[in-house]
Amino acid sequence: MEKRKIKNTDLSIAPVNFGGNVFGWTLDEKQSFDILDQFIAGGFNFVDTADTYSWWVNGKGGQSEEIIGKWMKSRDNRHGLVIATKVGSETKEHGFDISKKHILKSVDESLQRLQTDYIDIYYTHFDDNKTPVEETLSAYDEIVKAGKVRYIAASNVSPERLKESFEVAEKNNFPKYVALQPHYNLLEREGFETNYAPLVDQFGLSVFPYWSLAAGFLTGKYRDEADLSKSQRGEGVRKYLNPKGLEVLKALDEISSQHNTTQGAVALAWLLANPLITAPIVSATSESQLETLFAAPTIQLSSDEVELLNKVSQ
Repeated sequence: MEKRKIKNTDLSIAPVNFGGNVFGWTLDEKQSFDILDQFIAGGFNFVDTADTYSWWVNGKGGQSEEIIGKWMKSRDNRHGLVIATKVGSETKEHGFDISKKHILKSVDESLQRLQTDYIDIYYTHFDDNKTPVEETLSAYDEIVKAGKVRYIAASNVSPERLKESFEVAEKNNFPKYVALQPHYNLLEREGFETNYAPLVDQFGLSVFPYWSLAAGFLTGKYRDEADLSKSQRGEGVRKYLNPKGLEVLKALDEISSQHNTTQGAVALAWLLANPLITAPIVSATSESQLETLFAAPTIQLSSDEVELLNKVSQ
C-alpha cells in the first residue's frame, strides 16, 4: 500500500489512522487484539489513542493504552508501527490540563501503559486555555530531548493558541507541532475549512481528522429515530437526522453503488481526495467495518462525485 509522509518528520503511514478509543470500551482485550491484527495484516501501521481513553467507563482512562501495549508486546511489532497518544483531556479525577507538571507525569504513565520507550506523535489533546504556551512547549522540549517523544501535534487547540504555539516555538527553539487532529467530516466542515485550513497550509501541518464518519452516521446506519438504538453511539448522531444529513446519505448511496462499495468508504475517500488531509482517523469493531476502512484508499472519486458531495454537505 502506498504510504504517505507525515510532514516535517521521517514517519510514513498508510492513509488511514486507527482510532483506539474503542479499546476497553466497545471492544474487550481479545477483540481489540483481533481487530489490530487484521488492521496490520491489511497493510496499515498507524494507531491513535489517548491517555484518558476510556475515562467515561472507569473515571480515569488508560485502558486503551494498556491494551495496545499488551498487544505490541505479544506481537513484538513496535518497530513497524506509528503510535500516537495524547495528553490534556479531562477525567473524573481532573480537568483539562497541559501544565508542565501534568505533561511530565502523564508521558511517563503513557509509556508504561504502552510498554514502549518512545511515542511517535504526542498530542495536546485539549487546551486548558490557561497554561502559558511557553510552559507547555518547554515540557514538550524536555521530553523530546529525553527521547520519550519523537514529534508533537495538536488537536483541540484554538486557531489563536495554535498560531501562538508556532511563534513561541520559533522564538525559543522549542519543538513545533507537525500535525493537527481536527473534527472534520462531510457534515462538520465549516470549523476546519474556515479556521484551520489556512494555518495547516501556512505551517505545513499533516491533518488527521477525528469523527471522520460523524460517529457512524455517514455509514448509512442511521436513517430515522428508530435506528438510534442500534448502538451505544446512536444518540450522538441524532443531530444529523435532518434534511442536510439525509441529502448527504442520498449522495453517498448513489456514489457507493457506482463504486460497488459502502457509504462509509466513500465518505472517507472524500476526505482523502482533499490534498490537505493525510489520513482520517477511523474506529472499527467488526470485520465489516474494517472492510470499509480498507476500501477507502482504493476509491478514486471523480471530480463530479466530489463536487456533488461538496454541494450537498455545504
